[in-house]
Amino acid sequence: MKTKKWVLSSISAGLAAALMGTAGIAAAQVKIGVTLSATGPAASLGIPEKNTIALLPKEIAGKSVQYIVLDDASDTSKAVQNTHKLIDEDHVDAIIGSSVTPNSLAMLDVVAQGKTPMISLAASAAIVEPIDAKRQWAFKTPQNDSLMADALASYMEKQGVKTVGFIGFTDAYGDSWLKEFNAAAAKHNLKVVASERYNRTDSSVTGQALKLMSANPDAILIAGSGTPAALPSTTLKDRGYKGKVYQTHGVANNDFLRVCGKDCEGELLPAGPILVADQLPDSNPVKKSALAYKTAYEKAYGVGTVATFGGHAWDAGQLLQRAIPVALKAGQPGTEAFRVALRAALENSQDVAGAHGIFNMSATDHAGLDQRARVIVEIVNNKWKLQSE
Repeated sequence: MKTKKWVLSSISAGLAAALMGTAGIAAAQVKIGVTLSATGPAASLGIPEKNTIALLPKEIAGKSVQYIVLDDASDTSKAVQNTHKLIDEDHVDAIIGSSVTPNSLAMLDVVAQGKTPMISLAASAAIVEPIDAKRQWAFKTPQNDSLMADALASYMEKQGVKTVGFIGFTDAYGDSWLKEFNAAAAKHNLKVVASERYNRTDSSVTGQALKLMSANPDAILIAGSGTPAALPSTTLKDRGYKGKVYQTHGVANNDFLRVCGKDCEGELLPAGPILVADQLPDSNPVKKSALAYKTAYEKAYGVGTVATFGGHAWDAGQLLQRAIPVALKAGQPGTEAFRVALRAALENSQDVAGAHGIFNMSATDHAGLDQRARVIVEIVNNKWKLQSE
């Protein structure tokens, strides 16, 4: 009887030790949750982002790193659901995503409640501004719309443009661009003479195009992202618009070129340096880090496959790679102490070289990019061509 009790006791002790060992392994592992728009209207953004996550380091500062990747199908509700799962069930230490502005804005409440830092891959400054109780947990890697709007308006002014028509998404992305471009236009002596909106899923914008053309603007700005931004271009070309057409950095990928084809010939847009990394002068401070991402991506997925949106995911990885070792001094992965320290480390990121620019975050700036993160690009023969500002 004593022998039986001793055996049971030994088994229990062994089981307890095994469980404690498993818990120790789990605690030692950094978990990064990822929610991306790999399907749906924003798939041309989410797919290269997902591909890039696979290239991020699996070990940082001696800790293994696990990336839990979910698809939100370009749907706001699904993005929120994914964020809840990643925080409440998977207990991640940070979140990367989502791909688009509406999804990222909807995630703010969840990450703030879960005290989990989030690095958005969407562009709108509203994701990180103004910094408040919620947005103190949010960071983002794409350039602020204001930075890109100013680049566009400045270029238009130099090209002799006086009047501009605007057509943008009927969502937060379009809202942000309309606001920021109006401000930039006033600064650069441009007048916005007409404004129209459309949905990402619309199959026709003929009515909006005709209204814009009736205002006879010198140029038209299309504030869309991904392949849905091609629809106004095609419609304007079909209807005979002869003015210059401009896009935002939301179209800077090859899928957009494929869908838009010859209808986008000559269009101009502001973009991150990664889009034309090979064309940058050697003196450009971002060329080296942009080419590092391009080389890594094309080694994995083939020559000519690199996409600007994947670069945003790469830059999120660079920020985390710098911040995680700092946060480990304050706590172990899986704890609130670690997440709080990780947020602080991201906020204090300085001189982090990414595919799109050099990041310098602060308590008042959770985007951290400056003029080095933008170039003007023209679509020539269905390819991207660097222009001088």
